[in-house]
Amino acid sequence: MTTAAVLVAVLSLLSPQADMDDIVTFTLDNGMKIIVHEDHSIPNANMYFFYKVGSRNEYPGITGLSHFFEHMMFNGAEKYGFKQFDRVMEAAGGSNNAYTTENTTVYTDWFPKGSMELIFDLEADRIANLALRKDIVESERGVIHSEWTTGRNNSNWQVLGEQVTAAAMIAHPYSWSVVGWESDILNWKQEDLQKYFDTYYAPNNCVVVISGDVELEEVKRLTKQYFEPIPANDPPREIHTEEPPQMGEKRLEVEWEVFQPNILIAFHVPETGSPDYYALDLLDTILSDGRTSRFYKRLVDEKQLAIAAVTHVPMAFDPFLYYIYAISSGKGSTDDIEAEIYDILDDIKANGVTDDELQKAKNIKLMQFYHAMETINGKSNTIGTYELFFGDYGKLFSAPEDYGKVTSDDIKRVAAKYFVKKNRTVGIMRRAEEE
Repeated sequence: MTTAAVLVAVLSLLSPQADMDDIVTFTLDNGMKIIVHEDHSIPNANMYFFYKVGSRNEYPGITGLSHFFEHMMFNGAEKYGFKQFDRVMEAAGGSNNAYTTENTTVYTDWFPKGSMELIFDLEADRIANLALRKDIVESERGVIHSEWTTGRNNSNWQVLGEQVTAAAMIAHPYSWSVVGWESDILNWKQEDLQKYFDTYYAPNNCVVVISGDVELEEVKRLTKQYFEPIPANDPPREIHTEEPPQMGEKRLEVEWEVFQPNILIAFHVPETGSPDYYALDLLDTILSDGRTSRFYKRLVDEKQLAIAAVTHVPMAFDPFLYYIYAISSGKGSTDDIEAEIYDILDDIKANGVTDDELQKAKNIKLMQFYHAMETINGKSNTIGTYELFFGDYGKLFSAPEDYGKVTSDDIKRVAAKYFVKKNRTVGIMRRAEEE
């Protein structure tokens, strides 16, 4: 049985979510899109809010604001005051979380069925009436700044990553990190915050996904009662800046307090919705997922040049970067590590990958997909992710076929297309030399 057939079989076992007809979409008068999937397997529900705002919507002077609002949204609003959002939800048996990326800011609530109307009330309050009081803003600014400082002090990846990304992306707002620059964090103005919130937290800039023990008609009633009265705003401006083609290899060195050198290589790749996405995603797995992956096997196990060798390709609305990161073991130079990485990539460009490697990568994607769809949380997140990054949540149902039809020649083709010298930026992090 092919991987695509296996994935289809797995989806069929996940009834009722296996059928696209079990997911219902409607749009409120204010432009908020609602996606509902009923799953009565447990007496709980999950609600995700996908706001189409991330660091790509910022500009110099307000970098980091998307991440800031991820924190601010838990600080209270008009009806439920300071720090009451978590307390009220937890008292009703619920819990929540959030995350921010370059492209989206996402909030999720888990709750027992009986608490659903309260959750709608809580969310409507903070969407319509978030408290942007100066004292709360300054308190949260301090938290964000502390987080920024701690992250830099404890993450070589964060420091090297922001330097390499800034060098690789010269035009597009992907050039700064999600946490933003320190000088911006310390200088956001009240009018910056209000304008950003009004623009990007408007209901017409949000997709809501609800999964679990809910009834469609009840969800419609609650969304119309609590969400529809919130007024829409003018749509945010489109991000029209395109990153120009890189004209040659870029190299940089970063001095930092590291025990062993780190190396980060970034190649320009297309956006997530590109036809090349599935081949690149499988190649990502082949290169660095597990002890039998190409990079681990060669760099860590066989030659022991590195203690870690990983890859990362962020989901993105616009063309972004494919990262290759390695930490030296001290047994060789960064030149040795770099040479081995290019040798592995050149072999794939020339010969593709083996049938076993490709099948194993597809099996890994199968299991990841299966585990994501096992829970109402995973279903909501997956549905919303496909809706935003692929333009249609229905494409998650064709994902098995899209992964399954990728061939070794496809892997070879995308490697040859994107992993070329002039398309890469290389950063080396070393301990500062004594002067």
